[in-house]
Amino acid sequence: MRTQKKLELHERRRWRIRKKVIGTAARPRMTVCFTNKHIHVQFIDDETGATLVSTSTTSKAMPDREKLAANVVSAKKVGAAAAQVAQSKGIKAVVFDRAGARYHGKVKALADAAREAGLQF
Repeated sequence: MRTQKKLELHERRRWRIRKKVIGTAARPRMTVCFTNKHIHVQFIDDETGATLVSTSTTSKAMPDREKLAANVVSAKKVGAAAAQVAQSKGIKAVVFDRAGARYHGKVKALADAAREAGLQF
């Protein structure tokens, strides 16, 4: 499959999900972005268009950030850290936005780690 077609299909998946998943101040949207090297997590209030909290493998608060990569092990660590940061800001329940990625592997590991750390999906 051509690269352009893959990008188009990924973009359509992302739009289809975003039509249904909307974050509010009481229940923000937890969006996940995986690049080839890093993992980024944001908690977004779509009503005001503001990012409430964010964390990633590049943030200074992450321990051993030089060793973290975009894999399942790091996804578990980032998911737990994201849940802690969110709970420190008073966020208890979220809507999970997987950003067009399939719910398995890294995405599932991150979501499970966040659930175990106390976030409600």
